[in-house]
Amino acid sequence: MKNYSFSSLLLVGSTVVLLACGGDNKRTNDLEQLRSEIEKVKKEKATLDVTLRDLEARLAKADPSAAQSALLVSLDTIRATSFTHYIDLQGHVDAEGMAYVAPSGMGGVVKSVLVKNGQRVAKGQTLLVLDDAMAKQSLIAAQQQVTILSARLAQASTLYERYQNLWKQNIGAEISVINAKADVDALSAQLKAAQAQVGMAQEQVNMTRVKAEIGGVIDELNVKVGEMFTPQAAATPGMGIRIVNSSQLKVVTAIPENYSTLVKKGSRAEILITESGQPAFVATLSVVGAAINANTRSFNAEATLPSNPLYKPNQNAKVRIIDYQNQATLTVPLNTVQQDETGSYVYLAVAQDKQLLAKKQSVVTGAAYGGVIEVKSGLKSGDLLITRGFQDAYQGQPVKPVQ
Repeated sequence: MKNYSFSSLLLVGSTVVLLACGGDNKRTNDLEQLRSEIEKVKKEKATLDVTLRDLEARLAKADPSAAQSALLVSLDTIRATSFTHYIDLQGHVDAEGMAYVAPSGMGGVVKSVLVKNGQRVAKGQTLLVLDDAMAKQSLIAAQQQVTILSARLAQASTLYERYQNLWKQNIGAEISVINAKADVDALSAQLKAAQAQVGMAQEQVNMTRVKAEIGGVIDELNVKVGEMFTPQAAATPGMGIRIVNSSQLKVVTAIPENYSTLVKKGSRAEILITESGQPAFVATLSVVGAAINANTRSFNAEATLPSNPLYKPNQNAKVRIIDYQNQATLTVPLNTVQQDETGSYVYLAVAQDKQLLAKKQSVVTGAAYGGVIEVKSGLKSGDLLITRGFQDAYQGQPVKPVQ
């Protein structure tokens, strides 16, 4: 018998030496050489394993007393089942209607607060009243100016009509008619400008009434009487008023760009709102972003949440998007699939001569998820898969199932 063990040990030893010093010399060339040596050792090992098993089988035939006892294994019958592959992501709950309240003008000192935290408000409802003293004074002055100009215009119009009637009777001078008409036109223009000023002053008064842009519930109320409330303050976190309309909630998640061809509008997703204590549910993606974020290299997707008072904005969500599903396929535990230079394989138990023997079966695999992998070809329903003990099995080895 040839001494296979000695040559194999020499080869493995030389490889270990190369691995130890590979980082000290020319790194690129050394790495390529190491990969080549590793592949060579793998092939040599596979050849030695085959030869060893062949010799053991020949020895068993020549000397039955030397035959190995059956390998104890666990078996599982392969059956067609459903298989689903998911893309596991993290998301959060967001509200379709959520708005931060801000004054429509420059803002001012808060005069009164008309709502409370947690209160439900309607769109257009007044929430705050800002100091309106100066705005009201401007409005009163503008209204007084309109009153004065209206009276002067009425007087000028009456005078113009008189001059015009006299001129028609050939009494008086034409210049008097012309001057009266000019006075009427000038006062009409001044009145229009004053009326516009009243409108502007009224708008300034209206701006002191801060109103809700959407209906919902006051979720944050961090405004007090006597404080300044400006657009800048309203935009500062923790300093403004936030209204949330939780009647329409959605889950938003960022999807890595490498899934852009797999995730589309209408894709189904399994969603679990972790803090709600509610079971997961299946939803459909209603919105899928058309652009990739340049910073995160991802795009957003949204799914509408069912109505539930336990779902709240900013809760965390586990999102599992279904990107592949097969209702009737063959699957095996992922750890039972092994690799060699020829590809993927599993070990089956096949009946022969009133005993079970291990059979190395090549397979073509597909997607893997949750500890199982889909087998596209190489297996059939009813095959007995070795699920435990397969690491020690070899082609033709007697096996014995354990309970």
